[in-house]
Amino acid sequence: MDIDDAPAQPRNKLPDHLELQRTRVVCKADAPTHTEGFQYSGAFAAMGVDNSVSVEKFCSDFKIKINRLTEDDMEFDMIGVDASIANAFRRILIAEVPTMAIEKVLMVDNTSVIADEVLSHRLGLIPLDADPRLFDYISNDTPSERNTIVYKLHVSCAKGSQRLTVKSGQLEWLPEGSQLTIASPAQPGEKPKTYTSFGQSQKKASERPLGVKYEDITIARLGPGQAIELEAHAVKGVGKIHAKWSPVATAWYRMLPEVVLLKEFTDGDAEQLVKKCPVNVFDIEELGNGKKRAVVAKPRACTLCRECVKVKVEPQIELRRVRDHFIFTIESTGALPPEVLFTEAVKILEEKCERVISELS
Repeated sequence: MDIDDAPAQPRNKLPDHLELQRTRVVCKADAPTHTEGFQYSGAFAAMGVDNSVSVEKFCSDFKIKINRLTEDDMEFDMIGVDASIANAFRRILIAEVPTMAIEKVLMVDNTSVIADEVLSHRLGLIPLDADPRLFDYISNDTPSERNTIVYKLHVSCAKGSQRLTVKSGQLEWLPEGSQLTIASPAQPGEKPKTYTSFGQSQKKASERPLGVKYEDITIARLGPGQAIELEAHAVKGVGKIHAKWSPVATAWYRMLPEVVLLKEFTDGDAEQLVKKCPVNVFDIEELGNGKKRAVVAKPRACTLCRECVKVKVEPQIELRRVRDHFIFTIESTGALPPEVLFTEAVKILEEKCERVISELS
């Protein structure tokens, strides 16, 4: 067709193939295409389309839709944002939302088969049922009731008895602070100096005991005559320092799947297509008179296995991903509920933006 005979494209509107590239990632049998973003204002200026990002457009398009919410995990749709924003939330959740974790272990006695360092590492990975927002970061290495939680573990296995399993629930919270003395009192009547300097009991600051989240985590197994006695100090930290401070078991997202049938699958072809999909994306629709066809019943379940598009001379099915629609999943370790973790991540991102703006100005 001669270029002069091509139909005129209306201004302020992209052709279908360009609109597809702008809003979708197309997943072919071998690899995805159109993976590059178009996040700059002049990308389609020649066609009279303004591709700039504005606050008004963001406020009108951005949506959060919660699909599943439990005590430990949540799944929600984040609509109207770029992948960089979704990834920023993921990274903040993993590395920058603070929690409380055991950092210092004072070992009094350990005759178990587990080395002191390994035992200390295990203790550090136990999720604590303590709200980090009630505590400060420790500074100048001075532990107080505002920045440190103290736990005690004293377990022994009597000689001649069966092997004993030490569980996380046997960690005892010490709201008054450390019970291990550094030095004897200089004058009679004075309190002995301990490893912490608590001015008051932590029971006044917390409405509930600051124990562990899960009481059935195995710490060690003791044989007859073995014992463990220690004191553990938990402080506030973030996941980028050590994984034990990460508040999530995992935080991940994926683009919303979109499955498009380019031809109609009927009768035997429809049944074959339904059997081919391992996650039951397709289903059979009865048309009457013994006729039936395949329909896309559960597109969100698509895992991009590509079984439905393999070994085809001509494409019959097109797998797409919506660029600005993300299915976000947060699995909490138990320190904070997943919805609170996301709220804290939003606050941290807001602080980062304010800091950048202030430095630029």
